[in-house]
Amino acid sequence: MSPLASPPPGPLAATFLDLPAGSPGGSVELFLDLYTGEKPLIPARAFMLAPTGVRPRLPAGLELLSVPGKCLESPAFGRYVAALRTSLTEALDAAQISVVHLQHLAFGATPALMQTLPAHPRIALVHGTDLLFAETHHDQLQILRETARAADAIVVPAGAMADHLIKLAPRTDRRKITHIPWGIPDRLLTDPPARPPRAPMSYLRLLYAGRLTAEKGAEALVKSLAPVQGAELSIAAPRAQFHALAPLLHRAGVRARYLGWLRRPQLWKAFTEHDVLVMPSTTLEAMGLVALEAQACGLPVLYQPVPGLSETLAASAIATDFTHSAALARDLDRLRTTPGLLSAIRQAGYANAARYPLSVTGETLTDLGHQLT
Repeated sequence: MSPLASPPPGPLAATFLDLPAGSPGGSVELFLDLYTGEKPLIPARAFMLAPTGVRPRLPAGLELLSVPGKCLESPAFGRYVAALRTSLTEALDAAQISVVHLQHLAFGATPALMQTLPAHPRIALVHGTDLLFAETHHDQLQILRETARAADAIVVPAGAMADHLIKLAPRTDRRKITHIPWGIPDRLLTDPPARPPRAPMSYLRLLYAGRLTAEKGAEALVKSLAPVQGAELSIAAPRAQFHALAPLLHRAGVRARYLGWLRRPQLWKAFTEHDVLVMPSTTLEAMGLVALEAQACGLPVLYQPVPGLSETLAASAIATDFTHSAALARDLDRLRTTPGLLSAIRQAGYANAARYPLSVTGETLTDLGHQLT
């Protein structure tokens, strides 16, 4: 654990993201954006798990818990939660904490925090993966339902997340649910990277950026892209996940340029070097922060209209069907050949991204905490 040199001023939240530091994903970036850094938007004791192997460079204020045994099912899950609770009890002074921010409604950190700080107000933040895992793991469904019952407030970034939660936990008190959209760094909105000039296009430079897990839809993208002409694909993803996708790329005859798993500024630069961000998610997205960051950098977005993305992007991006090659080919050809279309979508994207400054997310979550304390 790396203790804070001195607690930040103002009321402190206690929060814990049940992932190893350095894990990929929008939830991780949002967590670090809100709770860490020299001047965090939300002053907090913010925890993640210590990774195995070499530790990544940590932002100021992030503390690591060395607790092995992360899992999803009992009886090992119960032992894992107990170990997390022991570590949190040793690390936290309950008298310093004003409010608990539960990252996800499921997974081990949520019950561990509630058991460690049983008397503090609780704000539960729905990220999306908690809903997906609750659908497929009985123990996680039970944790989700208990968290929804015990939380004083439940924050959803999009209305679709609330609907999905109610399906899984129908006894949830809807009056506790509040809509607070996630945000992207303000500096990206005020000072985006410059886009280099682009010669007349004979092909589109497509970018996929994110994890390559099943719900992200990369398999459908590759299969539908195989017969399409006039497009080249780049992938920014965790290395091991890209290597796992490589056999499918080879079978489909799709040549993809691998960019690596990019740090935030590198990703923003990559946005300026491509023509379209593709988001083929198959189930739901809490919001699709990578799409908003792409829009802030002037990169038009082509997306599967799943819950969450449809609400966040709507008409500021182009919806398509990545499961049908003919539909994908039609929409890519339209983007490539229709005069002014890419420019119009780019401008709509700028305007849409500007609706979601991270500072507003932080202020609204802080105000909610004040209402509960």
